[in-house]
Amino acid sequence: MTAVSAMSVIWRLAAATTLIMLAFAMAAPVLAISLQQAGYSTAAVGAFAMIPFLLIALLIPIVPRMLARWGIVRTYRWGCFLQLGGALGYATGDGFAVWSAASIACGTGAAALWNATEALLAREAPPERRGRVMGLYQTSLGAALALGPFMPALLGWSARPVLWLAAALVAVCCVMALAIPRHATTEPAPHTQRGTWHALRTVPALAGIAFTGGVFEAGLGSISAAHASATGMGLSMAATVAGAIGVGSFLCQYPAGAAADRFKASTVFSAAALLLLAASLAFALAGRAPWLLWGVGLVWGGVGGALYTLTMVGVAREFSGRATAGGAAAMITGYTLGGTVGPLASGSALQWGGVGGLAAVLGSLALATLWAARGIGRIRTS
Repeated sequence: MTAVSAMSVIWRLAAATTLIMLAFAMAAPVLAISLQQAGYSTAAVGAFAMIPFLLIALLIPIVPRMLARWGIVRTYRWGCFLQLGGALGYATGDGFAVWSAASIACGTGAAALWNATEALLAREAPPERRGRVMGLYQTSLGAALALGPFMPALLGWSARPVLWLAAALVAVCCVMALAIPRHATTEPAPHTQRGTWHALRTVPALAGIAFTGGVFEAGLGSISAAHASATGMGLSMAATVAGAIGVGSFLCQYPAGAAADRFKASTVFSAAALLLLAASLAFALAGRAPWLLWGVGLVWGGVGGALYTLTMVGVAREFSGRATAGGAAAMITGYTLGGTVGPLASGSALQWGGVGGLAAVLGSLALATLWAARGIGRIRTS
């Protein structure tokens, strides 16, 4: 595959993935707020929110083998179809059990399409512009994550029409995936195949930092929206608290990628960890100053999303050939474990420890990330 055709396929898959992210960002806070309004605790809402991330974390280790056997385009298509099934389940169903089943389908599909897109991007992006290309792609995802939670307020719609719109967006993604020729990508020689566990053993600090990114960017949106709703905000206003996380992610991805092209990785990671620590401490004051929920959300989303972008740039530097798929899967595993643990742990900390308890948990994670940043860039593999 030539550089031009490679990037063409990358951006087509990236566009479809961005629409799916928009659908998820629209549906997730609406579902969380609906459950909270139905009487479920923040811990229960957190458990529900972790389901798709749990499925991704469980399945992502086997996705590199699927990519090697089926190819990127075919794997991506199956991921889209499973996402569509889950989105239709959200729109047509009602209640914790039905929506949980739909989340299982969404998480299964996300594991396939996520690894397919990012493995191809890490493998084919020009080395001299790798950070900026990855940052631009993540910026598009950040834009979707930012816009989605604001859709109920912008459209003036109730929960059900928003869920139907999310399903329609996923259907468009399925059409886009079917329009890409099945053999549009070429695969490296099989002998370069390396799995997820090999990558995790090779760069554990990088995977740990991806975990932190998942907690802050993906693991706090639903809980922050549910917490805002519990303070008396309506659906539209509470959803914008989750939207602040998306706005931060949108604003910081490209600058993070550009920084990765220019500065030492350990320096960039350390600066990010310090910002997360400051924001987590500021959250402890949110009970007295509710406006801090939006400010802290901007930092959580911006820096959390940047951490994931930076780890994917690290994968592109540390791995090559089919080993890139394993490296990308390792970072997705770390990120999704963070997205899985984040809602349940943060919801439980908030329920039993209040804003101070959650601030302490997140601050400790930021300090652990600062320590992990010291081990970045010491190991290389092929």
